[in-house]
Formats: sequence, structure tokens, C-alpha cells
Amino acid sequence: MFEWGSPWWFLALPAAGLPLWGLIRPWTLRFASVSSMRGGVGIRSVLASLPALIEAAVITLVVLALARPQLVSRETVRESEGVDIVLAIDTSGSMDAPDMGGGGMELTRLESAKRVMQSFVEARTNDRVALVVFGKEAFTQVPLTLDKEGMHDFLGQLEIGVAGKQATAVGDAIAVASKRLKELEAPSKVIILVTDGKSNEGQIEPLVAAKAAAALGIRVYTIGVGASSPRRAGPFGLLSVGGADVDEPTLKQIASLTGAEYFRASDTTSLAKVYARIDELEPSPAKVREFVDRDERFATFLYPAIALWLVHLLLVTGPLRRTP
Repeated sequence: MFEWGSPWWFLALPAAGLPLWGLIRPWTLRFASVSSMRGGVGIRSVLASLPALIEAAVITLVVLALARPQLVSRETVRESEGVDIVLAIDTSGSMDAPDMGGGGMELTRLESAKRVMQSFVEARTNDRVALVVFGKEAFTQVPLTLDKEGMHDFLGQLEIGVAGKQATAVGDAIAVASKRLKELEAPSKVIILVTDGKSNEGQIEPLVAAKAAAALGIRVYTIGVGASSPRRAGPFGLLSVGGADVDEPTLKQIASLTGAEYFRASDTTSLAKVYARIDELEPSPAKVREFVDRDERFATFLYPAIALWLVHLLLVTGPLRRTP
């Protein structure tokens, strides 16, 4: 990468125009009469303007040299690990409900979750992040990575039904995410699970998966999304949410069993606040050192400036010197 070490020297660049002032004076000051103008400009008069042009070029080159052009290379070294985070997101059909926009704007639950997750991932600069999607089944979409740009793109491409539209396998999602984390040596392991329904599919019960995650030292933050219905909670503690039932008791138990928290988000603003809160609860312990190598390139401009100044001296002391 090319940089300038002392860019404030560019403020001196206008000084390069001073030697040119004599060349841009009105022509009436250069010629004694109109007849002398008709005679044209001789080679000697053209060469006589070279010293001023060279002086302007020398000043410009010196200023550029003083601004310290540099070729800079940076290397980032992680001295200690950060948090390993798995984002587990529900992609079942109910996540297509457009009730998360707020302020009259339509935004589906999935689109809202994707936007907030993208911002969250970008802020976790030194942490590895993975992506698990679930519906009727659960699988890893992106393994743990530090490539935030790549993760951003994968989140943007998520669609409803990628893991099956008609069911929600919460337990399997926790199990798949836990498998990604269990053998790692990170100081902190976290799963953030987003859903708008209740677990009605899968081979592993959600609370069984939660207990297994807790045994591995993994915290599972759970988030129920969707605009709340004004109706009261139904039987078994299920909260009616825009056509889907968020199983809040189970989500709370999952979080509690793993030493984490459950959150409720009814629009994109509240969902963003949830992720901000998780960001506070899980600060990154990673230590990163940046090594910077600067290759000074001032000679690229200084040496030509010296050469031009020598030419200037020859011109003003040689045959082209001006006489009174």
C-alpha cells in the first residue's frame, strides 16, 4: 500500500508557482513593440524560460520528497484467541413473515436477522464466527472463520427453506453448533440462536442439546423474533407471534442451562439492541499485534530534484545566463 508519511508538506506545493510568475506576465511587458511580437519567439527566448520551469519542477519534487512517500505493508498477528461464535438462524417458512420492519417498513424476520447479524459479525473483528441454518434439518453453512467479508456475503444469500420450510429443529441446531465448538481451545464459546417458533422436528430434544452444550462450556443465547400478537399467551406458555408460536419457556431454559440469557425482539431495532447486549456480555479477549513495515521512497523524487537543479545551475551560469 502506498502512503504519505508527512502529507502536510503538500501545503507548500503552491510555492512551485512562484518561479513561473515571470513566464505568465502580460505580453506587453515582454515585447517593446508589436513588430517584435510578429517576429516570433526565438529558440534562445524559449530556452531562457527553462530555468524558471526547472525551478518549479525542483520545488515540486522537493515537496513530494518531504511528504515522505512510502510503501507500507502490514501484518496482523493474533497473540491470543478471541471468542468462537456460532450464529444459528431459523430459515423455516414462518421466518418470511414481514413484521420486523417498524415505522411502516416491511421487513421479514429473516431479512431483519440477516442485517443485524451482518453488523454484529463486522464488529467482532478478532473473533471467529460460524453459521448454522436450521428448519426441518440443521447443518453448517459456514465453518468458523475470521473472513468477515465472506461471512457477510453468505448471510446476504440466505433464503427461506434452505434447511426445510415446514418444521423447526432447535435441538439439532444446538447439537450441530456445539459440534463445531467442542474440540476448540478458545477461551469463550458461544452460540446465538434465532427462531420464531417452537421445536417440532429433529433427532435431539432442545433441552438435551442444551445440557450437552453446557457440559462443553458453551453458552447458548436464545432470541425469539416476530411482532407480538395482542392475544394472551396460549396453553403451555407458548406466545402467539404473528402466526407462529415462540416457545419462550424452552428458549429461556436453554439459555439458563448454559449460563446465557434469553431475549425477545419484536422489530429490527429491538433485535439490534439484543445483539448489542450480547456484544457487551461477550467481550473479545483476543490480543492482536500489528507489524508495520515502511519502505521510504523519498529518493524517487529527491534525486531527480538534485539532477534538475544541477541542470539549472548550468543554464544560469552558462551560455543561457541572462545579461543586464
